[in-house]
Amino acid sequence: MKISTKGRYALRMMLDIAEHQKDGYVALKDIAVRQEISKKYLEQIALHLSQCGMLRAVRGYQGGYMLVRPVSNYTVAEILGAVEGTLAPVSCLESPRNECPRREGCKTLPLWMELEKVIMDFLNSVTLEDVSEGRVGIGRDIEQ
Repeated sequence: MKISTKGRYALRMMLDIAEHQKDGYVALKDIAVRQEISKKYLEQIALHLSQCGMLRAVRGYQGGYMLVRPVSNYTVAEILGAVEGTLAPVSCLESPRNECPRREGCKTLPLWMELEKVIMDFLNSVTLEDVSEGRVGIGRDIEQ
């Protein structure tokens, strides 16, 4: 599994909105400057996130984007899933129904299924608030 640029940028965009929405709707042009991401690319990502009900958009002067829910109510898995589609580590797990003709006798399938479970359990346990507050990562409990 590899998180694409779109997934990484979606997470950065959501973090930026979370950190700046206290002043009102956050303009894409401002996010683009702060995050050094093309505004056009952010428009595509914002469309996905809006369609999934994660962002509220307002057009025009003073328009922009705002989170629909509190920052603690978004998981990293939800954000990545909205733009990536599947986060499956292998292609045979990309759809709910495994269509692989070898699935019945495949000795590696349980390994990939367990890996997917570990990944999803972790990404579902981390909220946007956790990332924003720096409460995720190896060594986060160690004094700096």
